[in-house]
Amino acid sequence: MEIAKGIEAIDLALYLPEDQVLVFADMHIGIEESLVKQGILMPKFHFKDLVTRVEKIFSALERGKKKVKTVVINGDLKHEFGRISDEEWRNTLKMLDYLARKGSKIVLVRGNHDTILGPIAEKRNVMFVDEFIVGDKLICHGDKIPEIPAGIKTIIIGHDHPAVSIYDNLRKETFKAFIVGKHGRKTLIVQPSMNPMTEGTDVKKERLLSPFLQKNLGNFEVYVVADKIYHFGKLKRLRI
Repeated sequence: MEIAKGIEAIDLALYLPEDQVLVFADMHIGIEESLVKQGILMPKFHFKDLVTRVEKIFSALERGKKKVKTVVINGDLKHEFGRISDEEWRNTLKMLDYLARKGSKIVLVRGNHDTILGPIAEKRNVMFVDEFIVGDKLICHGDKIPEIPAGIKTIIIGHDHPAVSIYDNLRKETFKAFIVGKHGRKTLIVQPSMNPMTEGTDVKKERLLSPFLQKNLGNFEVYVVADKIYHFGKLKRLRI
């Protein structure tokens, strides 16, 4: 589904058909090891489920005969703040190797969890940048507002892991979602997290962290990710 001019939502990813660019956000590889260190025991399924979701997206692109020249990971490829854990080393390299087979170029955009991602980027000789420009589109993580060059019409961020809760009488379900609104006169797209362990932050009820989102979001359009993409209209019209 096209959710903004020249930008399509493919499951949890964004696809820019004119430039053949695919954008993921917030994979948080290594989150299980971090939780285990905090005393939270769980079966390790995060990376396997993440790979399955990524494969699903590429399969959808292949069915639609959509080519990918560049893969962008828009921040928080890994989870740990202060170090690169053993699990992060193994699985981030596996993910980069997989993506390298799917796109001719990989770009890592720095997220707030990526303070020491440089060694991983160097290991696979991939670009590691603070933001990435594709035509008139600026891709940045969203934990801070960068200098925005003249000519940019659309800003794509992640960081807040947007989700919405949908109610039907007494039943409630929470879904990952794209939200699309304005930053000044520019279109702002907030991308859901690829992290399969949580649905994310309910944008109607919970405090958001990005400085891009410190305002009333009622006029943002909501695109829910389920078995396909559903346009739910303006956020202020959703039942809470």
